[in-house]
Amino acid sequence: MIAKLLPTLIFIAALGSGIVGGVFFAFSNFVMPALARLPAAGGIAAMNSINITVITPLFMTALFGTGLVCLVLIAGAIIGWGQPGSFWLLAGALLYLVGNPIVTMVFNVPLNDGLAAVDPASTNGATVWTNYLTNWVMWNHVRTVTAIDAMACFILALL
Repeated sequence: MIAKLLPTLIFIAALGSGIVGGVFFAFSNFVMPALARLPAAGGIAAMNSINITVITPLFMTALFGTGLVCLVLIAGAIIGWGQPGSFWLLAGALLYLVGNPIVTMVFNVPLNDGLAAVDPASTNGATVWTNYLTNWVMWNHVRTVTAIDAMACFILALL
């Protein structure tokens, strides 16, 4: 049964990885640099608003739904190990899972929570903002690269 569904699930994972990678690419390349140009209080307020707004069913489905599909694909790759594309399938699923849902929950969300807890107008707020920009963007680069690399692996698995 899983063998029949595998190409469709790989295609869905490739699309999900591409969508998520594109969102994170945009943040790394122009959203965060634009926010960094704002005074700390304005940057904090804007980022806090983004962090609330991003929690939508559609984006959460793209980010975490793709992760769930990757869990199934890991099983499919292991069961079908030795089949053409199984290495790329396993590599893509692991890259996506570790680099996106896990990095998001372990690194980016705690940084977001810390930013939400600070008074944007305080001196501490400016310090937190500076550290946030450095660390959040670094982890976002990881998410971007791993999502795009996962998409490439899924495409190779389909070929």
